[in-house]
Amino acid sequence: MTTRRTFLAILAGIPAALWLGSKSSALKSMVASADTPVNNNPPKEIKLYSAEKKGFITSEKVIKRDAEWQQILTPEQYQVLRKKGTERAFTGQYWHNEEKGLYRCAGCGNDLFTSDTKFDSGTGWPSFWKPIAKENIETFSDSSFMMERVEVDCVRCDGHLGHVFNDGPKPTGLRYCMNSVSLVFIKSA
Repeated sequence: MTTRRTFLAILAGIPAALWLGSKSSALKSMVASADTPVNNNPPKEIKLYSAEKKGFITSEKVIKRDAEWQQILTPEQYQVLRKKGTERAFTGQYWHNEEKGLYRCAGCGNDLFTSDTKFDSGTGWPSFWKPIAKENIETFSDSSFMMERVEVDCVRCDGHLGHVFNDGPKPTGLRYCMNSVSLVFIKSA
């Protein structure tokens, strides 16, 4: 038999239970949508330089869900390209590559650098004195690790590539210090 006090306690708890239930469904909704692209607009068209076409082309931005990136990238590529990680110096596949060819984004295939602009910076990462075209990359201020740097991302998929510094060779004086794991090398025929 329910006492009056128990009945009132249950009655008083109903609004709280309803409130918690609404918060729970809102939380579930937030979790469910956490893996969806932030931008629900149609893909944005961008202008890129294509080494194959030897000129500029129009392309769409590559927008994928986090889970899709995890499926198509290796764990190392995912950590660097999507989470802005850095591979250890002198461990990457291309830091000492001297073959002639083209370096593309490992995330989307965007043309980024040519071997003609690659140089040995002594840092243990592949370094270039200029990108294939300034339109193919984006740069951002990066103040992580208590220092000021300039981050370099792929303009097509927003993948993190590395950083650019002002200690490179002539003619630009720049050093685009890239992670090998962010790149795919296509050897010239």
